Amino acid sequence: MNDQEKHIHTPLTEDSVRSLRAGDAVRITGVIYTARDAAHKRLCELLDAGEALPVDLAGQIIYYTGPTPAPPGRPIGSCGPTTSYRMDRYAPRLLDLGLKGMVGKGRRGRNVIDAIVRDTAVYFSAEGGCGALLANYVKSCEVVAFPELGTEAVHRLEVENFPVSVFCDCNGDIYSPYL
Repeated sequence: MNDQEKHIHTPLTEDSVRSLRAGDAVRITGVIYTARDAAHKRLCELLDAGEALPVDLAGQIIYYTGPTPAPPGRPIGSCGPTTSYRMDRYAPRLLDLGLKGMVGKGRRGRNVIDAIVRDTAVYFSAEGGCGALLANYVKSCEVVAFPELGTEAVHRLEVENFPVSVFCDCNGDIYSPYL
């Protein structure tokens, strides 16, 4: 693992994605979107119907989380990562549309790794079990699509120095201390 943190801002560019290597500690500042299983399914259903997505994914990061309600005086409740493989059947399609980053936990399937390489993207890992801590890096939160899905709605988060690690870089190289 690289001993020096890298700082990136959204939206991501190909150059910023190419500068990241598996194992890098990264701090993200800017806008990221949340989406879990139900939201991914709905996004792909919109695409199947020839409809526009509620957000432009070009250069964006999707965080696989379902934030809990915000306590008084806070923009968001706990927002820890969910297991990423549940989005594997949807992720390549979104990457092909210009999505540049995903944040979650756990391994990804070969189809996602191939799409990460093909589309010059990156998969970040956030520390599981740290949802309350990760909420401290969220400055604002608003629902932007599918409010009927509750915590699984698509949220627009403004984050500052949000801590992640590069699990799979745009070359398909994977970092895991457990491998």
